[in-house]
Amino acid sequence: MNRLVKTILEQVPTPLFTTLEISHLVGGSANSRYALVKRAIADGDIIHIKRGLYTLSPLYRKRNLNPLCVSQAIVTLSYISLETALSIHGWIPEAVTSITAVTSRPSTEFDTPVGHFTYDRIPQKTLFAGVERIHDNPYSVWFRAIGLKALADYVYLHGCTWTTSRPLVESLRIDEESLREIKEEDFLQLEGNYNNQRVIRFLEGLRKELFS
Repeated sequence: MNRLVKTILEQVPTPLFTTLEISHLVGGSANSRYALVKRAIADGDIIHIKRGLYTLSPLYRKRNLNPLCVSQAIVTLSYISLETALSIHGWIPEAVTSITAVTSRPSTEFDTPVGHFTYDRIPQKTLFAGVERIHDNPYSVWFRAIGLKALADYVYLHGCTWTTSRPLVESLRIDEESLREIKEEDFLQLEGNYNNQRVIRFLEGLRKELFS
């Protein structure tokens, strides 16, 4: 175990850390710090996730690495949505292997040693409207779309022309009981947030069906 790994174990409470944090922890030049990181990666003590973002080997982690937090760290202007959010809410039966998120930045994806992460750009007035801040513990924070927003994002991304709950039940296999969890307040949070006409018609149609 080199000096860098020992310092991280002693002073960094989270499984994730960045180049900036390393510069605060370890003195010396940028080249000397890079050499320590490179050696720790070669030894298998540190795992490189993307440029400037790392995690310790599972052998050294004090806490489990939450892939949802990793998603947030890779692209900070993002939130968990689409199939991943629907699966977390228990609305779809499929297990999700890739973490799906929405961002205001260009769409991208990352295939990393700790998982596959996709980010889809969906234009919105306010990116975090209808998004919940999740605290698993003081060191695990991430953002998740409410169920209705995850559906709206899905409609946008896949170009769906849905205006009722029927395709949600038939295509996504969402239970009607889950749809009854949607509150009118959820629609209010998203009102005027999307300019896409398919999304607008979907939200209007579903709202009318659930609350008229």
